[in-house]
Amino acid sequence: METKIYTKAGDKGQTRLLSGETVEKDDTRVMTYGSLDELQAHLGMVRALVKEERIREVVYDIQSDIFAAASELASTSENLAALKRRIGPEDVERIEGEIDRFSSVFGLPSHFLVPGKSLESSAVHVARTVCRRCERWINKLNRQTGNYSVLIVYFNRLSDLLFVLAWSLEVQTIIEEIVRDLLFDECKAGASI
Repeated sequence: METKIYTKAGDKGQTRLLSGETVEKDDTRVMTYGSLDELQAHLGMVRALVKEERIREVVYDIQSDIFAAASELASTSENLAALKRRIGPEDVERIEGEIDRFSSVFGLPSHFLVPGKSLESSAVHVARTVCRRCERWINKLNRQTGNYSVLIVYFNRLSDLLFVLAWSLEVQTIIEEIVRDLLFDECKAGASI
């Protein structure tokens, strides 16, 4: 039997939650985990672009968290207990630890950042803004259900971590530019002697 990507089940503007419940595609829950899907794709782009292995590992761990968070958001209150994994305080603490590690090495900017210093940092900034949108949707859904207070904290910290990662990539780009300019100036000075 041939498997097809399309089922035609959503042709009337509806979709099913993990619980089997049918809801409209613009339901708050669907909009929320749809935003997480978008964030997941942006983080995949970040991981594909960034050369620094430590950042790639951090991003991969975040992507794993997002799968768990999306499962939570696609579940009804009654089905949450059946999930294998939920985002918890330990995940928030892990994100905070990463923020502290990266900011201790690269510091924090003393001015507003204009994204665009490098392709890598710009990709992280895009992911950060999508993360903020996810946080807003989760907040709205939490007001309706009361089930996602930990997710609100997690995504708030995650956007902070993405800011710190983008900044660290910008700092690395600035250092590379300074070193390149110094070497170029040295080569130029050596050639004129």
